This record gives sequence, C-alpha cells and structure tokens, in this order.
Amino acid sequence: MVHLLLALIYLSFISLGLPDGLLGAAWPSMYAELGAPVSAAGVIFVIISIGTVISSLFSERLNIRLGPGKVTAISVAMTAAALMGFSSCSSLWQLCLWAIPYGLGAGSVDACLNNYVALHYASRHMSWLHCMWGIGASAGPYIMGAVLTAGGHWSRGYQLIGLIQIVLTAVLLLSLPLWKNSGSAGEVPLKRQPLSLRQISRIPGVKAMLLSFFCYCATEQTVGLWAGSYLVLHRGMAAELAASFAGLFYMGIALGRALNGFFTLKFTDTQLTRAGFGIILLGIAAVLLPLGNTAALIGLSLIGLGCAPIYPSIIHATPERFGAEHSQAVIGVLMASAYLGNCLMPPIFGLIANHISISLLPVYLLLILVLMASMHRLALKRCGRN
Repeated sequence: MVHLLLALIYLSFISLGLPDGLLGAAWPSMYAELGAPVSAAGVIFVIISIGTVISSLFSERLNIRLGPGKVTAISVAMTAAALMGFSSCSSLWQLCLWAIPYGLGAGSVDACLNNYVALHYASRHMSWLHCMWGIGASAGPYIMGAVLTAGGHWSRGYQLIGLIQIVLTAVLLLSLPLWKNSGSAGEVPLKRQPLSLRQISRIPGVKAMLLSFFCYCATEQTVGLWAGSYLVLHRGMAAELAASFAGLFYMGIALGRALNGFFTLKFTDTQLTRAGFGIILLGIAAVLLPLGNTAALIGLSLIGLGCAPIYPSIIHATPERFGAEHSQAVIGVLMASAYLGNCLMPPIFGLIANHISISLLPVYLLLILVLMASMHRLALKRCGRN
C-alpha cells in the first residue's frame, strides 16, 4: 500500500507540472489572435497566482479538515476544468475567468503534497518527486510545440493536457482509501488549531526564507513564461521552434532533480541549494553574453539545472529547520510566498519588455538571484543552521 501511494504521489507531481509551461509556450501564437498585447500573459499569471496564494494560505486548514488525499483529488479536478476552459477561449477576458479555478486548484495541493513528502519520505524522494514535476513541466511545452508544428491550433494543446488531468482525477478518486491507510508513526496529529500568519512569522528565520523562496519561484516562472517570447522577439527564432526549445529550461530542472536525488545521499540540503545558486549564475551568463543562440539555449538548460535542487531542498529541510509540528503551516506560507513571486515578478518583467526591451531578461534574473542567495543565507543564520 505504501509503495502504491508513493507511485500515485509521483504521478500527481507529473500532473502538477504539465500545465505550468503551457502559457509561456503557447503565448507567442495566442496573443495576436486574442487581440491582446504581449504583456497580457502577465495579467493571466497574476490571476492564477492570486488564486494559488489564497489556497496555499488555507492549505493547513484544508489538510486538517479533508486530509491530503481529498485535497489532491479536488485540486486536480479544478485544474482539469480550467484547462478545458482555456481551450475554448476566444478572448482575453475569458482566459482571465478560467484562470481563477486554475489558481485555486494549484496552491493547496502543492502545499499538502510537499508537506506530506517532507514528513514521511527521505530527501531523495523529494528530489525525484520534483523531477517528476519537471518532466511534466517540460512535456507540456513539447506537447504544445508538437501541436503547433503539425499545424494545429493552440487550443488543441490545452485540450490534450486537460484530458490527462481528467484521467488523473478519476485515478485519485478511486485511490482515496490508500491515504486513509497510510498512517505513520512520525505523522503530526491533524486535530489541532492552525497557526496564524503572525505566529508563523515569529518563528526564527521564516521571514527571510519566505523572501528567498519568493525569489526562487520568481526566477522559475519568469523564465518559464518569457523564455519563448525572448527567443522569438530578441533572438529571432520561429514561434514553433521557440515553443519546443523553451522546454529545455524545464528539461534542465527534470534532469537536475533526477541527479539531485543521488546527491542527497552525500550532500546536505543546504549544500545542494548553494550549488544551485552557482549553476543558475552560469546559465544567466550564457544567456546574457553575446555568444549566439546555441549558448542561449544551453544557458536556459543551465538555469533549469541550477533551479533543480533549490525547491525540493528548501521544502524537505522545513520540518528540521522550523519544527515538524509547524511544517504544514510554514510550507503553506512558503507556497503563498512562492506564488506571490509568480504573481508579481513575471508581470513586472512583462512591463519592462513592453516599455524598454525584452533583451533585459537575463539582467532581471541576475538581480533576483543575488537577493535569493542573500536571504537564504540570512534565514539559515537566524534559525541556527549553517
């Protein structure tokens, strides 16, 4: 039963990743048809991210009331409905409406599954599970790219991913008894009062870690949303080709997390996070310097490779750094902080792209990286870790 549940969680992480790169991959083909400016992708991301912030903040309450199994099934069902809704849109305002259930579905499942894995499984499983997310996130743009290359409409790409989510929803509903039988001696009792935001913020090191995590997800989502447009508008690639190549970023994440699972046997979460910062720096340099399109594509892969250990390492270390009894509350707020990064930073770059130049993407990423690494160091100092 335990192994079957773990396999189901792996499958759920693939599902979490599948929609994440779709908008960035499809947007160069979408915005003109919808009569929207290039920067409107940021508006859609704001709506999605607001929904995820709200559901992340309520994740501890939902987990206490429903348990992780039901939260996962309901959330995936909402995502499936939103994707099918996206496929039927013919205007920007319709996309904005369907972005609401998409965002509400994404936040709570992310927080609940991450906390469940952090409490019950070794660090290598956290990395490999997030590798599954990377596989899903890299597959999404490639599916969209394949549809566009074959002459299909972008809505077909959304339909295909939506159908996959519908199938997974059915599997999750059938598997609910597995979650009821998966108790663990180390599990934190669920019958307790959820912590308030003020109580969470008073835990030493939490505020600095929230800002570092904010920066990490700002990096990931800014690259995921704007890499395709950067390659088309600044590097001169065809939209169909850029949609597929933008998936290199997510492929880098997937490959890095597969390798990171083995590295966790020798290195600590802190060491792996710091190594990730260094690799991101190399990737940004490859995109920033005038070395040609091949170097830019390698740079996108390196940024993804550097991102690979950061998310799972920070999440997995949360119970140890801030206490197992606080982990669901802290992870929920970490997810909210992450989605605030998603909400604010990609749209801000959209404005920069519109009013200055999309060529500033690597400079923007470099500034975020400096803040991310600084806040991570400060958080470890305040919670007594080195």
